Amino acid sequence: MRDIVDIGMGRTARQTFELDDISLVPSRRTRSSKDVSTAWQIDAYRFEAPILAHPTDALVSPAVAIELGRLGALGVINGEGLWARHRDVEDKIAELIELATSDPDPQAPVRRLQELHAAPLDVELLAQSVAAVRDAGVTTAVRVSPQRAAELTPALIKAGVELLVVHGTIISAEHVAQGSQEPLNLKTFISDLDIPVIAGGVHDHRTALHLMRTGAAGVIVGYGSTAGATTTGEVLGLGVPMATAIADAAAARRDYLDETGGRYVHVIADGDIHTSGDLAKAIACGADAAVLGTPLAAAAEAPGKGWYWPSAAAHPDTPRGALLEVARPDGRPSLQQVLTGPSDDPYGELNLVGALRRSMAKAGYSDLKEFQKVGLTVRS
Repeated sequence: MRDIVDIGMGRTARQTFELDDISLVPSRRTRSSKDVSTAWQIDAYRFEAPILAHPTDALVSPAVAIELGRLGALGVINGEGLWARHRDVEDKIAELIELATSDPDPQAPVRRLQELHAAPLDVELLAQSVAAVRDAGVTTAVRVSPQRAAELTPALIKAGVELLVVHGTIISAEHVAQGSQEPLNLKTFISDLDIPVIAGGVHDHRTALHLMRTGAAGVIVGYGSTAGATTTGEVLGLGVPMATAIADAAAARRDYLDETGGRYVHVIADGDIHTSGDLAKAIACGADAAVLGTPLAAAAEAPGKGWYWPSAAAHPDTPRGALLEVARPDGRPSLQQVLTGPSDDPYGELNLVGALRRSMAKAGYSDLKEFQKVGLTVRS
């Protein structure tokens, strides 16, 4: 039964929980971490780690997408980012970092980011990035906004994209637009494609179920909140308590499974996942995989060179994020260290997949679906 609390006369609110509010409860069994699988498969695509990279230019270049694929994760290129607008992206990012480091005005790098994103999209450049990842033999994924999905998808498919991510701060089954622009009807859009679509973000049972009914292969839960993102609270006043949001979406997944007689839609958590403990708790709440931002942006290969900004930071009139320095004081580890170790970090910021595997083993579960049944406690 939902916990409804009074916040004033005639106004109630639902009591919800963040990932920090919960802990995992080991079962009576344990097993060796060598006997545990963290593999995740969506449609025909299998990954050894249940991890997607946040589609920001600070994190995912074609080279990083290739390396993430080699390590068993999924790199998602921002189809509307700098790699689709400029040929000298590294120089542009270096300029951004210089502004963030030296300019006393904290808004200066955001203004420059907006200017860089005002350059026209070059579909040929975007196709080149997709082709580079495809030719490396790893799964190719690209993020597009609901507003530009119909425009960009044909070129992406021609270039060889294998997974399409239709991602916005909030997304519904039908994007409503004013004026001459046709709204994007996701159900029609997805049915016309031969590739799987991941859509999001959503934050509750009803919206998650709504998106599942469009035919999406996966639904993203959350707004990708980090210390550098300002969608929650400061700008839009929106908030997603991730433990509750994931559990609600997992319930929608069960309802949709019953409704369709067996069609499974993956729940992908995107928000407040910074450590291996956060990753384990997101899976335990019902997620099949998770989107990571700041942990991967700290890696040596990341284009941001130790700086991170969410894709929403470049919005032309309502930016929802700032440039955030995420470099570790002891240096920048490799992507391999971040994902699979080895680690000398006692705080869960390295060897995320190895720690997830050990958490599953300590609780006695052998795969991700089983681990979703682990017991949970809530801090008082």
